[in-house]
Amino acid sequence: MLSFTIRDDYIKLGQLLKACDLVGSGAEAKEEILSGNVAVNGEVCTMRGKKCIPGDVISFHGEEVTVEGERN
Repeated sequence: MLSFTIRDDYIKLGQLLKACDLVGSGAEAKEEILSGNVAVNGEVCTMRGKKCIPGDVISFHGEEVTVEGERN
């Protein structure tokens, strides 16, 4: 399982997939999300603008990414 630390309150799902190098482009992220290939916390999500917050677990083609907040 991978983890991804965000500095802000959230990161959009499409941006997260790209930042984790799970897709090569924003267009590819959009296609994968709209095709129902991405789950957030165990539920399929087709909203690429979905706000992912610390504690969320994103699943994509056998990979899992946990969103973490920046520690102060």
